[in-house]
Amino acid sequence: MSLLNIGMSGLNAAQGSLSVLSNNIANANTAGYSRQQTTQSANASNQYGGVFIGSGTTLADVRRVYNEYLDTAYQNSTSLNSDAKAYLDQISAVDKTLSDKTTGMSAVLSSFFAAVQTASASPNDTSARQILLTNAQTLTNRFNTISSQLSQQKETINSQLTSMSDQVNQLTSSIASLNKQIAQVQGSSNTSPANLLDSRAEAVRSLNELIGVTATEKNGVFSLSTGSGQSLVLGDQSSSISAVPSKSDTSQYTIQLNAPGGTALDLGNVISGGSIGGLLRYRSDALMPAINDLGRIAIVTADALNSQLGQGLDLNGEFGASMFTDINNAASVALRSQAAQGNLGDGALGVTIKDSSQLTNFDYKVSFNDGTNLNKVTVLRSDGKAMGTYDLSATPPPVIDGFTLAVQSGAVQAGDSFKVSPTANGAKEIGTVLSDPSKIAFAAPLQGEAGKTNQGTGTFTPPTLTVPLDIQGGADTAQLRTGIEHSMPVTMVFGKPAADGTQAYTLSNAQGDPIGSGTIIPGQANKISISVPMRDAGGVLLSPAKSFSFDTTVGGSPANGDSTSFSFNASGKSDNRNAQALLNLQTKSTVGLAADGSGGTSLVGANSKLVSTVGAKAAAATTDTTATNALLTANKNARNSVSQVNLDEEAGDMIKFQQYYTASSQIIKAAQETFSTLINSL
Repeated sequence: MSLLNIGMSGLNAAQGSLSVLSNNIANANTAGYSRQQTTQSANASNQYGGVFIGSGTTLADVRRVYNEYLDTAYQNSTSLNSDAKAYLDQISAVDKTLSDKTTGMSAVLSSFFAAVQTASASPNDTSARQILLTNAQTLTNRFNTISSQLSQQKETINSQLTSMSDQVNQLTSSIASLNKQIAQVQGSSNTSPANLLDSRAEAVRSLNELIGVTATEKNGVFSLSTGSGQSLVLGDQSSSISAVPSKSDTSQYTIQLNAPGGTALDLGNVISGGSIGGLLRYRSDALMPAINDLGRIAIVTADALNSQLGQGLDLNGEFGASMFTDINNAASVALRSQAAQGNLGDGALGVTIKDSSQLTNFDYKVSFNDGTNLNKVTVLRSDGKAMGTYDLSATPPPVIDGFTLAVQSGAVQAGDSFKVSPTANGAKEIGTVLSDPSKIAFAAPLQGEAGKTNQGTGTFTPPTLTVPLDIQGGADTAQLRTGIEHSMPVTMVFGKPAADGTQAYTLSNAQGDPIGSGTIIPGQANKISISVPMRDAGGVLLSPAKSFSFDTTVGGSPANGDSTSFSFNASGKSDNRNAQALLNLQTKSTVGLAADGSGGTSLVGANSKLVSTVGAKAAAATTDTTATNALLTANKNARNSVSQVNLDEEAGDMIKFQQYYTASSQIIKAAQETFSTLINSL
């Protein structure tokens, strides 16, 4: 037995423990560092006679203080919190833009309709009309500005996805390298390299900030995969990802996994967690629906107001002109669809809006799957609803949620598909095209006048056309407008009340020729629809014959011989009936109607719904971020309670090991003195 050896073993053990403790203190602020502890074991005892006496101690191991369960929870909550924060950062900006009075649509919509109301009260006032045009320009500018901001955010997301993909690749490459180093150390010494393990764990945590991954460990080596199972790290090999334009929409980047062997997998729809997952989730859940919703409001605004202006007359007695851009101009029709990458044909699909009130805020996938009939398409909406199969050669063409489809150029082949976004560009493309205030059509095209010698109490409502005039209708609309102007007046003359309580009337044209007759019930509201044979500008009846009709409601009790004349309102400068119809569009349901005309909301209501929807998602994102941040903090604290360096505890241990070191040195001193005494006694 050697007293000196026992003292030296204690001295070495104390020195080793002090070194580990010092390393803990030095790395107290090192990210991901797990504190280390030493473990000692007693050396084998030596037998002396009938007893066994110990021979000192040895430093058996330096243990990394680590709890796999707590670390996994910390990693997962890091991924969730980064996802929530990325979503919140993006939607907060959009929420502020849409809801703020100075940047949103609410104030400019209200100002526009207020200008309509003011101009309607003085339909001959050119200055009021000019103010209306100024407000129209402000309205379209605001649509354009918000559209630009949302589009810029889409571009920013593309840029962020590219940058983050590079960071992911650096981390996965580093983790694969650390896997290799750890395997080499463990294979050669059968020990766990604590610092390498900490570096790898911290790299995985940093990776979870960018993209949600699942880690599995086998023989000390991590394998990492996305939530749906695609491998990013397998042993000492890593696969890279890249941000690339989506095959269905090149304006939106997706994440592509570049697997070994040259295989490329689209992960855009399966990634969750991390900042990348948050950005992708925000884009699909909030940004694109907001872009589509804003575009829908812009399209309905232009279409509804233009259509109503087309029903009236301006200060020059001419039928109304469009105030806003034609929603179905050639460029717009072409831009509403995008051919998928890999299409075999070179066909271009045109999308024409037939009923803006039925448009949705969804996108559509249009597929030409029938190789025997390339006029047939199947349509799938982005909310998962199968819209059905349609024949594009049908007459009239099928209307799908308010729009029709047609191959504009080139030829399609079986298997080709297109992404159709009917409203995505609406807010970008809207513009004010009317500059002459005198051409704003405030007056109604028809007027009625009671006979000056009427004796009865009969009344009538102003005549209204039963067939709307398509302001973009081309030759057919021009012919109808000419017919309305040159086929009037129409005179209604009442006869004697009959014994059965009815009263007959006759209708005649400008030439005095009869064109119809009917009966009313005096004292009741009698709605009458009057059909008028159409004439050309020279007063000649059209061949083949065509007609238009208008409605009026007769009330009271006309006397025998009383008459009413309905005529073209050529001099209706003080008439504001069409202006009132324009004003009614502020509250009339024109957005999101069902095919049967039910449901829907007004322009103002649609904008309010957009603002509230984005606001609700922003509020939910705030709650989600708060919750995930609390979870992250709790899991981090739980992990740190086990693995983080506690300076107070380390200070206490330092005193203990200093005392241990001092005591061991005293053993050595005692051995030296004993040895000296022995030598001196010889």
